[in-house]
Amino acid sequence: MADQGKGYERLGARSLSLVDVVAQSVGFMGPVFSAAFLIPLIAGFSASGKGAGVATPFAVLLAAIGTFALGWIVSQYAKKVHAAGSLYDYVSNGLGAQVGALAGWVYYGGTTVLASAIACLVGFFMEFVIFTADPALPGVIESESPLPAMAWSLLFVAAVLVIQYLGVQLSTRVQLSLALVSAVVVLAFFIKVIADAPTNSLRAFNPSEAADGWTGILFGVMYGVLIFVGFETAANLAEETAEPKRSIPRAISLTVVIASAFYLLASYAQVAGFGFDIAVLTDPAVAAAPLFALASPLEVGGYGSDTILKIVIVVVFLDVLAVGLGAAVASTRGVFALARDRRVPGALAAVSGRGTPLGAIVFVAAVSVIMAGLSEWMPDLFALNPRQPHYFEMFAWLSTFGGFSIIVVYGFLALGAFKGLADHQSRGAVAVCGVVGAAIAAGAVFAAIYKQPSPNNVVWMYALAWAVAGVVVTMTMKGREPASQVLDDLRS
Repeated sequence: MADQGKGYERLGARSLSLVDVVAQSVGFMGPVFSAAFLIPLIAGFSASGKGAGVATPFAVLLAAIGTFALGWIVSQYAKKVHAAGSLYDYVSNGLGAQVGALAGWVYYGGTTVLASAIACLVGFFMEFVIFTADPALPGVIESESPLPAMAWSLLFVAAVLVIQYLGVQLSTRVQLSLALVSAVVVLAFFIKVIADAPTNSLRAFNPSEAADGWTGILFGVMYGVLIFVGFETAANLAEETAEPKRSIPRAISLTVVIASAFYLLASYAQVAGFGFDIAVLTDPAVAAAPLFALASPLEVGGYGSDTILKIVIVVVFLDVLAVGLGAAVASTRGVFALARDRRVPGALAAVSGRGTPLGAIVFVAAVSVIMAGLSEWMPDLFALNPRQPHYFEMFAWLSTFGGFSIIVVYGFLALGAFKGLADHQSRGAVAVCGVVGAAIAAGAVFAAIYKQPSPNNVVWMYALAWAVAGVVVTMTMKGREPASQVLDDLRS
């Protein structure tokens, strides 16, 4: 077996702890960012016009239960497979090597695009939110940005590249610092909103409060799954974790529990903060950034002040940085795993002297640079109506593509569990989690397609084209036996 392992690239020492891998999942998920902008989707601010309304926290709870089912499947696989890019291996175990390779292509293509989306968002945030000379905008620094959006995006990409090159533990600790600071500040503010709200009620957990009844609840759940995307990414660091068999399953479970509690509080604070009036929460002027509306001064209907609003903007931006770094870390491990198994060109599996996946790091950074360039030089690409700064428009479309691709693979993962975990001691749990996970994934895919406005209405077409390209690649590059099967320490 040792001879068989010759020629397989290896990452650095197993140095990551439970805290590190939890930081990866939480950082990628970006709970502060999601709570700041995505709760209105669950309430009904979408092209379908359907949502959970006042019962938004109840829909979040159901979405959390569905996510926990997917998380349970990931956790059981994580006890058996300890390789980088584990999501690819999990699907392979259940549906075969060819389908697994295709799933890896779709999933890590999605995470790579998502990493590039955050690079575009950083440019937009710095030029138009942190700095702004427009008195109508709540900028932190009321002056023009010293650099254009593209320069900020490129600086961010360069910083992420350097941090990843220096070591995975540095990457996770930076994510932890950014996510923790932002979460603590926003959590404290949500508690303030609830305490100061004109009324508090358990109506928010009553499904009959949804304007469209259970139909609205189901749409709320389908959109609610989106805020949990990334919970599983700790698994991508299994190869660099000291005790992967124990730490990765625990990290998945802890991430879902922590995020669920945070989202329940966030969704309730927004519903109560706007007086249980969903017309306010889903008003376009509020729904675009409900957290910022709540943090606005009292005289304009908020619960904060100019200073509080600026603090909230900064901590949301910190969480954006954590998401970008988390997406890049997950992507590089997946690209590395596919390249090591020769499912994509082997050059992408090159490892630096520090034990970091240098080839994949450079590749993911290059994609981000390309997307920043398209944001700058192709201003009509994926443009929204009404028009927004193009860096934001690119972020909106690219992040939708990335999230859609990831959720599709959730479905593959759930369906494959029936075979891949057939030897599990609790077949009933496998069946329940497989059915619930597949249903949740299918619902989220439907929500991402149903009545989507332009340009998001073509996301699924681009995703399908990417999948077709993946079929061609997986048929052309037959690959070799997966590292998780050849290298003894990558499996139990």
